[in-house]
Amino acid sequence: MRVLGLTGSEAGDSGVKHLSSFLEDPNCTLENLNLDNCSIGEEGFTALASALRSNPSHMRELYLEESDATDSGVKHLSSFLEDPNCKLEKLRLKNCNIGEEGFTALASALRSNPSHMRELGLEGSKATDSGVKHLSSLLEDPNCKLEELNLDNCSIGEEGFTALASALRSNPSHMRELWLTESKATDSGVKHLSSLLEDPNCKLEVLNLNNCSIGEEGFTALASALKSNPSHMRVLGLTGSEAGDSGVKHLSSFLEDPNCTLENLNLDNCSIGEEGFTALASALRSNPSHMRELYLEESDATDSGVKHLSSFLEDPNCKLEKLRLKNCNIGEEGFTALASALRSNPSHMRVLGLTGSEAGDSGVKHLSSFLEDPNCTLENLNLDNCSIGEEGFTALASALRSNPSHMRELYLEESDATDSGFVPNH
Repeated sequence: MRVLGLTGSEAGDSGVKHLSSFLEDPNCTLENLNLDNCSIGEEGFTALASALRSNPSHMRELYLEESDATDSGVKHLSSFLEDPNCKLEKLRLKNCNIGEEGFTALASALRSNPSHMRELGLEGSKATDSGVKHLSSLLEDPNCKLEELNLDNCSIGEEGFTALASALRSNPSHMRELWLTESKATDSGVKHLSSLLEDPNCKLEVLNLNNCSIGEEGFTALASALKSNPSHMRVLGLTGSEAGDSGVKHLSSFLEDPNCTLENLNLDNCSIGEEGFTALASALRSNPSHMRELYLEESDATDSGVKHLSSFLEDPNCKLEKLRLKNCNIGEEGFTALASALRSNPSHMRVLGLTGSEAGDSGVKHLSSFLEDPNCTLENLNLDNCSIGEEGFTALASALRSNPSHMRELYLEESDATDSGFVPNH
């Protein structure tokens, strides 16, 4: 046995103790063990950690998300991790009730045996600044080759965030994915992180800073850093930042760089006005071939900005697959331009979210021309609360009927459907 997946089983401590007898057998060469969401308590977790410690050399991937690890169990696991014979490469401990004491012990163990770990998931732990400082000592070690670090929802304050950014800056070449959602980054911390991003040796591909209290100053520094080192980033999450038009203009300079190959950009709820939205659309239009997912919910797009975005969408080199424009104040004119652009380049879009736009029957009729195109392969369409009357609803239904095989999810809440729209062959 090399790979064993038992996610969601009711293992309990008793079952895990039996499994531990297998793991500590010298003939056991298991490499991948998944016990996510297995109702493991402290007793079972401690037994598991002890077994791994007695036979440490084979395990490469260990998944223990949603277990009740506690600090005591994590300390036992840390004894396994610090063993020179331990070659573990992936460890997931999401939502395991790890307190500062356990987090610090884990970080210390990894620091004493730093060269094997590639992916570390600690979402939802109570890291605190003190624990993150210990983790930072690992990250700055030249022997550390960690490629993916997830600290989403870890209550990291400015002090911890700054220490983390500083450590990554001193050892910049290995990290590929960094997840820091819900941390209290602040502009000061983000500026430190920006120094990492602009380092030519930094190869970071995924950066998630959703809901990190980033103001315009920090956002601008981040955008400037990306512009100076544009070729590696693939996924960028900045939901809930106070980007403002100024910050988005800086980001646009990064996006229009021919070396920029960003594929996924999330700017939901970033206080983007018409000026910023227009600059963003213009940048995408000048470098259209890489972006695959674009999230702009709660921005003040306006019809003018959406028309610029439409110029990007109708470009034959545009391969965008997911577009979210929920609650973006799009009027009938902008909606119609958007639908027309999709109609002229119909084959790539898979997910389209237009909740809260003022589509009107006229706009939906234009969208219907896109939907009935045989090259349209849209799978998910959200038109909730789009002021669609009977005429628009009927046109939409007719278009879907003429090209019925691709659509998987359809959202039409708050439309004025009427019985007529539901009558067969109407």
